Amino acid sequence: MKDNKWFAPTILAAAIVVAGLALRSGMVAVKDRDRKVSVKGLAEKEVMADKVIWPLVYQEVGNDPNQMYSIIESKNAAIVSFLKAGGVNEAEISVNPPAITDRKAYDYGENNIASRYKATSVITVNSNNVDKIRALMNRQGELMKQGIPIIYEEYGDNRIVYEFTGLNDIKPAMVEEATKNARATAQKFAEDSNSKVGKISHASQGQFSIYD
Repeated sequence: MKDNKWFAPTILAAAIVVAGLALRSGMVAVKDRDRKVSVKGLAEKEVMADKVIWPLVYQEVGNDPNQMYSIIESKNAAIVSFLKAGGVNEAEISVNPPAITDRKAYDYGENNIASRYKATSVITVNSNNVDKIRALMNRQGELMKQGIPIIYEEYGDNRIVYEFTGLNDIKPAMVEEATKNARATAQKFAEDSNSKVGKISHASQGQFSIYD
């Protein structure tokens, strides 16, 4: 009896070890069959913008709407003349109606303001000749000499926007480069784990982002 009591727990312990080994072995086998690693590849390319949207914004204040309209009309004509003299086509120029604000119409506004009305005028240039427009931007001080200070907005609807419209032409090469970079990353993982890189099991095109 003494020998049997000692023997039974030993068999049980041995069975637990065997079961543990079998379970571990089975888990490793499953991992080996379905082992995958997700990697991302990045491709960057610097390109020249091929389109520019340039809003020329200025403001006018006054108390007589009719007089303000005449002033705005005169200043708009001066801006258009400046643009055309710089080589901008008429089709590239858009003159927007001025946005009028009645500053006394707000309850929280100052009652003793000198000028009741504020008008914001926007003339927009939409051109594919980026170099030409940038050269004109550097000359916009000429408008200030005529009493037309152009307001620069870094954010908002009236900011300068550069665009690149040829993405479809360079997209295949960039996708190929990103795929190669992703595979190089996977290869590094494989070398570190004594594995081999097989075929791609799943792939998806990431997002293309264009930054100014």
